[in-house]
Amino acid sequence: MALLTKEAEAKIIDLLLNEGLADPNLVQAVREEAEREGKPVLAELTQRKIISDDMVAHATALIIGVPYVELKNIDIDQDILSKIPQEASTRVMAVPLGEKDGMLNVAMVDVTNVQATDYLSNLINQPIRVWMSSERGVREALEQYHGDFSGVKEAVRETDEEAATEQSNVKTIVQDSPISKALTTILSYAAKTKASDIHIEPLENSLIIRCRIDGVLRKIMELPKTVAPALVSRIKILSNLKIDEHRIPQDGQFTVLVDDQEIDLRIAISPVTWGEQVVIRLLDKKGVSMEIEKMGMSGHALRDVLEGIKKPNGMILTSGPTGSGKSTTLYALIQKIKSEAINIVTLEDPVEYKMDGINQIQVNVDAGLTFASGLRSILRQDPDVVMVGEIRDAETASLAVQAALTGHLVFSTLHTNSAAGILPRLLDMGIEPFLLASTLNVVIGQRLVRRVTEKREMYKSSEIETEGINSIVGDLLPEDKESVAKVSEDLGYPGLPVRNDDFYMLAKGMDTKETPGGYSGRAGLYETITVDEDIQKLIISHATANEIMRLAKSKGTVTMRQDGVLKALSGITTMEEVNRVASDLS
Repeated sequence: MALLTKEAEAKIIDLLLNEGLADPNLVQAVREEAEREGKPVLAELTQRKIISDDMVAHATALIIGVPYVELKNIDIDQDILSKIPQEASTRVMAVPLGEKDGMLNVAMVDVTNVQATDYLSNLINQPIRVWMSSERGVREALEQYHGDFSGVKEAVRETDEEAATEQSNVKTIVQDSPISKALTTILSYAAKTKASDIHIEPLENSLIIRCRIDGVLRKIMELPKTVAPALVSRIKILSNLKIDEHRIPQDGQFTVLVDDQEIDLRIAISPVTWGEQVVIRLLDKKGVSMEIEKMGMSGHALRDVLEGIKKPNGMILTSGPTGSGKSTTLYALIQKIKSEAINIVTLEDPVEYKMDGINQIQVNVDAGLTFASGLRSILRQDPDVVMVGEIRDAETASLAVQAALTGHLVFSTLHTNSAAGILPRLLDMGIEPFLLASTLNVVIGQRLVRRVTEKREMYKSSEIETEGINSIVGDLLPEDKESVAKVSEDLGYPGLPVRNDDFYMLAKGMDTKETPGGYSGRAGLYETITVDEDIQKLIISHATANEIMRLAKSKGTVTMRQDGVLKALSGITTMEEVNRVASDLS
């Protein structure tokens, strides 16, 4: 905030009062208290949230005669941002907006700081025109420096100057080369935006870079085709792969340091029509919650799972499509039971997160270490708990069942659409129904939806949305206000609304550069089935997945689609997300 005289502060407060933007009684009470204690009145008013920073900044700009700019939801071109180095912008709390008539327009928090404006003007060797903005607005705008790809552009320019031959590519992949810096910039951007994957995809005349953020792929840049060989070669060197091999797929890994945090990278390179495609999976253990409750599991599902992992033996299986968080769920459950008193051994492909106190084995098919052969070996290592990354074939399924029958607690995953689908899938693999019925503790189905960001607004559901909500969860919602607390607690969703045929209040996030679409982070949708005597009878009679799910619902199971709608009503996600992820589910 600009340094203001008492007279200027008084004018700003009067202006806000005259415009009806503040409660006169509250302002007067704070003013008297601040004057008694010798504190700035404006600072006290904003600290107590009687007025906002934006209101003060706008009023200040009017009083001292400078233009004001609201930076909310403004995307600043990276070429403009690069006019002032990020360090300098952060130091003086100023952000460049654009150029006009040879002057650089700059938004600042303290427009009265002549030394800061002179410093910026001398730094860029260009006259500047200052605009006033709130501290919150400037800080949000400064976050856009995370997408600064100037290092990539420099690499492109330098690579374009060289002949696009294999020899010149080798020259450009040394540690301090522009290509190395370009890769670092791309990896840093992906890490800061919490991307799970980076896709480097060659087209006929260009190279596309995309990042998967919160489960959705987004194009972040398009580069000239000439940079592709050097960029791919740099990745191969870091991953200890063969630089001169372009005909067959190669897999590798390496680790990078971003903001003093180590991030493991899994590399998959494949030959495609126009060159080599690279997919980089980012595994940031500290950036992923390993607590099942924080991942979104609650209510009936959470109770089922916690009871299932208390048993000394049996199987706990989770299912869902690729990228639905199955492995993370298993890690979270293992964290719940981990102790010095039990031996936990895992067999994974790959080992995604390294965990202390757990013996983790990496599958290596080339060396003969498959899930089946590895599981046989594990059972000779006196384990109490076994985690098999995925049941892919009949042999692995049979061994997992045998392990559960011989006193081990077994965790694993399958690729099916729902929890109930696990049971027929295992029967199709040749597992005897009576063995399956006696070994399964609980089965889990899951998907991932994007979370609504904290900056949000509420809106009334449309007629179609209201009908959809009532058809899916109408029978689960409280019938009156008196039962809201009990129903919400029993189901595990805070603040559920009373059933309504008119509308429901739903949350929608603010669409910004940092939170595209109004989302930030992800939460799980879950459904669980505890295999009790009634479910066992259905398994033995070769019942279908639909028959099993009908019985489970009668016993209190909340389906994934219902879980999603209830999460939308609780403000965790949106109906749009639930329909995107779970539209194929009943």
